[in-house]
Amino acid sequence: MLKRWPGFVLIIALLVMWEIASKTGIVDSVSMPPVSQVFTTWGGIIANGELLNYLLPSLGRIFSGFLLAALVAVPLGLLMGTTPFIYRLLEPITELIRPIPASAYIPVAILFLGIENEMKVFVIFLSSLFPILLNTYSGVRGVDPILIDTGRTFGVSKIKSLFKIILPAALPSILTGMRVSVGIALVVAVVAEMITGNSGIGYFILDMQRIFRVAEMFAGIFTLGIIGYLINFGFLKVEQYFLRWRGNTGGV
Repeated sequence: MLKRWPGFVLIIALLVMWEIASKTGIVDSVSMPPVSQVFTTWGGIIANGELLNYLLPSLGRIFSGFLLAALVAVPLGLLMGTTPFIYRLLEPITELIRPIPASAYIPVAILFLGIENEMKVFVIFLSSLFPILLNTYSGVRGVDPILIDTGRTFGVSKIKSLFKIILPAALPSILTGMRVSVGIALVVAVVAEMITGNSGIGYFILDMQRIFRVAEMFAGIFTLGIIGYLINFGFLKVEQYFLRWRGNTGGV
């Protein structure tokens, strides 16, 4: 963390510039209130529990959809990487669906699942699926064949080879895919909540904008930034733990 002090200094400098610009009238203080007011409001809605009431449903949806995606994508990626028939079977539909923006799934999901929690979890699941799937497949295909051949020489079965050789070797790529996916899950959850929602941090931000509680709106946006940073930080720590055999992974 200490190595990142220049980045934190830059953030503080930008916030100071925001404060000065708002208080001196360079920008409209109604549409962009002083950052000190935003922080005061932020502390207030945290203290009274208002922000938490909106944040918790979002976090539940994000991690539900993400975990479902990981549980499906990792086994499928392993199968696609090790079984040519499975790859040929799934590759066309994967490449057909993967480029579609996640927001385009929302109208279809509404038709089948309505506008409640199930729809949002499904959209998060679908948007999180492909980065994990493709990174898992790439990780498996990138395993050194010499490692697999060496295992066979020592009588390691295909199943044991999958779990003892291929999966550990592909783990860096799998974890990278998961880190990308959880960021996408956060974005998609906010979009879904803004389009069809009466709960969640996305709904909170849009609702505050509609009723012109601008400080609260910015507080919600700041909250998203903090949540995204903490999620990424947590994943870097997870990578460090599981990949500690590689030495310094260049993370946190």
